[in-house]
Amino acid sequence: MTRNYSCLSIAQLSTLIQAGTLDPVDLAGQVFEAIEAHGDDAIFISLTRDRAMAEARAASKRIGEGRSLGLLDGVPIAWKDLFDMAGETTAAGSKLLLRDQPEAGKDAAVVDALARAGMVSVGRLNMSEFAFSGIGINPNFGTPANPRATDVARIPGGSSSGSGVVVAAGLLPVAMGSDTGGSVRIPAALNGIVGYKATRGRYDMSGVFPLSGSLDSLGPLCRTVSDAIWIDAAMRGATAPSVRTERLDGLEVIIPTNVVFDGAEPGVVTAFDGAVERLRSVGVRCVFDELPGFSELLELMSTHGALVTAEAYWLHKERITGPDAGMIDPRVVARTRIGEKISMTDYIDILDARKRLIAQSEAFIGNRLVAFPTVAHVAPPVEPLKADDELFVATNGKTLRNTLLGNFLDWCGVSIPCGTGDAGMPVGFLLSGVANADEKVLGAALAAESTIRGETN
Repeated sequence: MTRNYSCLSIAQLSTLIQAGTLDPVDLAGQVFEAIEAHGDDAIFISLTRDRAMAEARAASKRIGEGRSLGLLDGVPIAWKDLFDMAGETTAAGSKLLLRDQPEAGKDAAVVDALARAGMVSVGRLNMSEFAFSGIGINPNFGTPANPRATDVARIPGGSSSGSGVVVAAGLLPVAMGSDTGGSVRIPAALNGIVGYKATRGRYDMSGVFPLSGSLDSLGPLCRTVSDAIWIDAAMRGATAPSVRTERLDGLEVIIPTNVVFDGAEPGVVTAFDGAVERLRSVGVRCVFDELPGFSELLELMSTHGALVTAEAYWLHKERITGPDAGMIDPRVVARTRIGEKISMTDYIDILDARKRLIAQSEAFIGNRLVAFPTVAHVAPPVEPLKADDELFVATNGKTLRNTLLGNFLDWCGVSIPCGTGDAGMPVGFLLSGVANADEKVLGAALAAESTIRGETN
């Protein structure tokens, strides 16, 4: 029986590849076989088989000759459908863009960075159209099935839906996503994997299709925090990570008492509380406190509108009001059109308030970290959301609520599985820090991962 190598972590694969036990060409071939055998045609928008096999052959040759590019050489990856890949059309999950956009002339900066690290790009992953939903339903290309569901079809989370599913299904060790309101951390949480949202601006964004320039950030979805750290380093052009494991004894983590637990499912709260108790047992100081700005932030959105909606409307105005608007998901059109009602005064008020709230949260948090459930519920069933617009809107808002706080306040964060809730579905533990505290957040996540998962005594 052939071993399924594609379900291993980056670290495990790298050990085998560098030792010569596993040939990158054989691994790439197995990945494509596994994708076909899995049978979910909604995970990928397209496969880049020719590119992948060429990159795998180049990696195999380098490693055989003793010229390995490092830990990531020969390791497969796939990309959310908003990263440019040379010779491919960047469609952002939209049939309209797939028709109208020219093929990319070159790779996006981060695609190129990981290619230079030797990674093998196997395809383009499905997503919520224009990255504008936390649910992951896409009527154009189908909705990837959450592989953790055992009762009914459940949502994958969005907008990086295919990115979360392809890793959780054991088809790839890592996939790349973007995060404007939670689009890396939400699918990571709902599929039971690790998702890292970097501080906005940590990576070169050239060649990445935008949603909101004020909020867009990037990050990997993978199996372990260690894997995320290696990908982060390579995306920045570093040959090795600079992250150091944090000491857990003495680490102080704020657990907000406002907003993030409102309406949370009991199973989610129980799983999160269990992780908190485990962290306390290894010396982490967990402080429950009201976090300034959370309530005001939500009130600001209610009064003036959402920053992402204003910028998405500006970006897509001609598409959603043009003659081909019918090719776009009607829910995406409806949500984007809300931006038309956000005046210039509202927009400036939002930006002004954002500066103040960021400064306020940074002063309050300081060198500490913040933790709360990534999503207040587990992945709900798909079919009711497809049928009911009001339920979809309400669920989308609740799904995004906890994670969008960090985007608005310019935080970075890592979602780590911490247990299960209703129907045995995964729950995510979100560990966050202020802007540019990525090294500390990743170092703390690395040290705490096994404890958060419940893998230690």
